[in-house]
Amino acid sequence: MGSEPSLRAVCGCAARLGRRRFGNRIFGPIWNRDNVAVVLLTFKEPFGTEGRGGYFDDFGIIRDVMQNHLLQMLCLVAMEKPPSTNPDDVRDEKVKVLKSISPVSVEDVVLGQYVGNPAGPPAASKGYLDDPTVPPGSNTPTFATAVLRVANERWDGVPFVLRCGKALNERKAEVRLQFREVPGDISGAANATSWW
Repeated sequence: MGSEPSLRAVCGCAARLGRRRFGNRIFGPIWNRDNVAVVLLTFKEPFGTEGRGGYFDDFGIIRDVMQNHLLQMLCLVAMEKPPSTNPDDVRDEKVKVLKSISPVSVEDVVLGQYVGNPAGPPAASKGYLDDPTVPPGSNTPTFATAVLRVANERWDGVPFVLRCGKALNERKAEVRLQFREVPGDISGAANATSWW
């Protein structure tokens, strides 16, 4: 199926994230609310439902991608180091993160559904509702963004932005931590010199 490479990318990304995060001492002191401004978790597919709309319409992007793959990634970013790599120990740390997530408010969610572009390339000419396997008039989201907050000592106040969608501009599975601005940053345009 068309989405298998993307799902493998998420699984591979998850494995690499765990090894890099807990296998490098440099990340321990900076992996927290004092240094991280926002965490972005993205899953994008460049294709639509392609005849699988009947299946997809029962679940939508939130249940198909966000609650499974992106929440797993959020847990790996936010969890504390487990005592071992035993699956039970890793699961226990993930559960602690999930229990710390504050309820999501409607103001922190954006939903959408892709439409076709008749003037665009053939692959982009049809929208979700143009798929004959999608029920007429469906309002199932094919795109979702949600801001989650992990209410614990390490992450309190840091937004975790989960974004996923179909029929987007590229294939991507990405975890991005954006660090806080440095006070007194000398690299700003006002302070730039020729040697910088």
